[in-house]
Amino acid sequence: MILASTGMEKAIKIDFIDFWNGFDKTNNLFYNLLSKHYKVEISTDPELVFYSSFGREYLKYDCIRIFYTPENERVDFSGCDYAMTFDWNNDPRHYRLPLYSIYYQGYLDGQGLKNLVEPPSRLEAAKIWKEKQKFCCIVVSNGKAKRRIDFFNKLSAYKQVDSGGRYLNTIGADIGPTVMDKLNFISQYRFVISFENSSYPGYTTEKILEPFFVNSIPIYWGNPLIGEDFNKNRFINYSDFKDEDDLIQFILAVDRDADLAMDILTEPVFPGNKEPVYQRDPGLFNFLRTIIDSKDSLKPVARSEKRILHFLHRQVRQVNRYSNILLGKSFR
Repeated sequence: MILASTGMEKAIKIDFIDFWNGFDKTNNLFYNLLSKHYKVEISTDPELVFYSSFGREYLKYDCIRIFYTPENERVDFSGCDYAMTFDWNNDPRHYRLPLYSIYYQGYLDGQGLKNLVEPPSRLEAAKIWKEKQKFCCIVVSNGKAKRRIDFFNKLSAYKQVDSGGRYLNTIGADIGPTVMDKLNFISQYRFVISFENSSYPGYTTEKILEPFFVNSIPIYWGNPLIGEDFNKNRFINYSDFKDEDDLIQFILAVDRDADLAMDILTEPVFPGNKEPVYQRDPGLFNFLRTIIDSKDSLKPVARSEKRILHFLHRQVRQVNRYSNILLGKSFR
């Protein structure tokens, strides 16, 4: 159990490097969690540096490095001491923290758990379904995810699918960059195309989570182990069908048959109707606390011979990246 703050917090100096544009160093999951138990200072001379996938500034730091990525990529322990990624990785230096769990925590601040842990009754679900007058939507900015774009076009041939993102916009409206605007937009639709950019075991982003918050049905493709994170009876899983034609016929059948829709909408979001482990127990804090408790006795990887290996790893990845670009392949 996480203990309440005693008012005698230990001081810890940290920094956040190579995160995405708009990342707030003093208002994020890691800072907010640590601030409940430590006196946290954002410092240019940190004891711990959290870094992500969007730059190489982390290479300038020789303190303990903690890698976090929202991208579909594997951790390289020749460059970091600890990591938090999508992967099902049993290394004690690794903590599984898929992107959807960060969105989940952020949404809780404004919306609460009701739509996630309290499935509607059939009567409530019938009302929800009737109020959703629009068929299906997608919100997409990445035009390189071919499977997602092809499916959007194919489903659109059967019935109108609205696209509210920067790419393939069909509604002529700016829904804005914020999460709440997106939720408001997709809340009008019965189905939401919720395809990941790519497929890998454990790789689960916010795309499947958002429709649950607004009582819509996600049409999902991506993580082949998605049933470990979400109840497969609560969404339509691309991989459960022999081909796209069968999938589309099922979507159209659910759209026509309210009873089929009720069967889906009244299912709990999470397997066993239990919240994700990331919210249910103090695992993330305990992971970070262990790092902090051992920071003075640990020799950071940046000060070891592994820094040379990491440099070589980076060079190889860079060559592969450019090769894929030249060949026209997706590298994400």
